[in-house]
Amino acid sequence: MVRISIFGKQGCAKCDTTKRKLSHLLGRWELDKKVALIFHDMDTLEGRAEGAFYDVLNIPMTMIETGEVRVSRWDGDIPNSDAVRLVIEDGAHAAAH
Repeated sequence: MVRISIFGKQGCAKCDTTKRKLSHLLGRWELDKKVALIFHDMDTLEGRAEGAFYDVLNIPMTMIETGEVRVSRWDGDIPNSDAVRLVIEDGAHAAAH
C-alpha cells in the first residue's frame, strides 16, 4: 500500500495547505481509497517521536512510502501535484510486482 505522511503543526498555513491539497488530489484522482494520508502533529508527543524517527527538521515534511520503502520526500515545501502523481503511480506499480 502507498502511504503519504505529512509532518506539520496545527495552524501552520503551509501544513494546512499541504493536507488540503493532497486530500483533494487523491479524491480527484480516485486514489483516496488506495492511498493512506496520515498527518503527524509535531506539537504532540507521538508526532515528535515519529518526526525524530524520520529526521524531520522543516515542516511541512511530506513523505511517500510504498510498503517499507521511502519513495519521495519534500522538506519545508508543498509538493508539486505532477510530482506527487508520478511518485504515487510509480510506487503503486512497484508495489504490485
